Amino acid sequence: MIIIGATSGIGASLARQAVENGYTVGGTGRRVERLQSLKDELGESFFFKKMDVVDREDAARQLHSLIEEMGGMDIIVLNSGISNYPSSSIIDMEQEVVDVNISGFIRLFGEAFLYFKSRGSGQIVGVSSIASLFGAARAAPYSASKAFISNYMQAYRQRCNASGKYNITITDVKPGFVVSEMTEDVPGMFWVADTDKAVRQMLHDIEKKKSYSYITRRWRLVAWLIKLTPNWVIDRLNISA
Repeated sequence: MIIIGATSGIGASLARQAVENGYTVGGTGRRVERLQSLKDELGESFFFKKMDVVDREDAARQLHSLIEEMGGMDIIVLNSGISNYPSSSIIDMEQEVVDVNISGFIRLFGEAFLYFKSRGSGQIVGVSSIASLFGAARAAPYSASKAFISNYMQAYRQRCNASGKYNITITDVKPGFVVSEMTEDVPGMFWVADTDKAVRQMLHDIEKKKSYSYITRRWRLVAWLIKLTPNWVIDRLNISA
């Protein structure tokens, strides 16, 4: 298993739990000192590479280098992402969210898809968000980027199912509020999940090869309610996520 974005929060917890469950894990991120700390903690079962997903060409090279070092890859978790919360009209801040959450995601998704296609099987796990289901007033590029990720993965899932040629599982993980550096200063959160609890459920759903994983489970109810709510109601809300 390779985790793109393993230096904190969901990614770091997933690395620990996956190793505990017997996986050989590769992790990437910009903060090398945190990756080295995970290496010191997890030992020979953990490999890492420094990666900035915005540098798409180098990110692709680092991914393939990590795959070679590990002797192969059967699961990739695309967990790298940033938010612009609190909101700002500064264009370059919004562009950075797009560069990381969309452009970086597309490149690594594509590299993984082609690798699994040539290999004959594999699983791509993308971390979107409950925020993918609506436009968040104070985090417009974030919610839009997560909607892109979710729809993009759905389209590839349809492609795999329709062709019958690709034995590739596409799993969309939709977290609600989970304790992390990204959420620590966000006001008004509810149902905030402990990171390790959320990741236990996430890993279970990955192993079951589910198409969708809501973490924690009760956020599935929120998703249903959002889908049933008329747009004119949502448009009058000031939702943050």
